Amino acid sequence: MGFDQSENARKYRFDGIARGEPIRHFVVSADLSLFLANRVGIQEGPTLCADKLTSDLEKGNNGAHELTADDLRTHAEALAAAEARKAEARRSRG
Repeated sequence: MGFDQSENARKYRFDGIARGEPIRHFVVSADLSLFLANRVGIQEGPTLCADKLTSDLEKGNNGAHELTADDLRTHAEALAAAEARKAEARRSRG
């Protein structure tokens, strides 16, 4: 549903829709400096926040939602591992 930005933080807005229930509004906050520190593109913010929200809700967390340094570090590590696998596959073919 978009985002609001205040200084170095973004608050991504999401609507939760479930059949037979009223629409619920959610916000996931993210410190933009964490994207830079972990070399994650800001364009990945909406997807990462949606994943975080889904995870939080599955765990029963209906309170505040925040993309943390650990979330971004885990994502960056997964990207690096995937890139390493691709590079190894290219070397193996060559």
